[in-house]
Amino acid sequence: MAIETKDRLITDVKSVLGDAEDLLKQAAASSGERASELREKAMVSLKRARERLVDVQDSVYYRGREAARATDDYVHDNPWRSIGAGVAIGLVIGILLNGRR
Repeated sequence: MAIETKDRLITDVKSVLGDAEDLLKQAAASSGERASELREKAMVSLKRARERLVDVQDSVYYRGREAARATDDYVHDNPWRSIGAGVAIGLVIGILLNGRR
């Protein structure tokens, strides 16, 4: 997920939750039909936010699966390169961790 998309999602969710909170506060101060109307608007806003989060969750899940599949294919097609990369990464991490002592 791109950083822009993530930031936009966070901003959207915060906005929707803020709007819903305001509507619920107004509903608590109101009575009768007006309170019911405000609660209904708040619920619609929360439902919209939930649907948006589910869509993003699905998107992230499928992108992760595609990345895992591509990585698996690459490792099967290039086993020695993959082993070499793993050894190199392990060596760098070992040097970094040993240097901190």
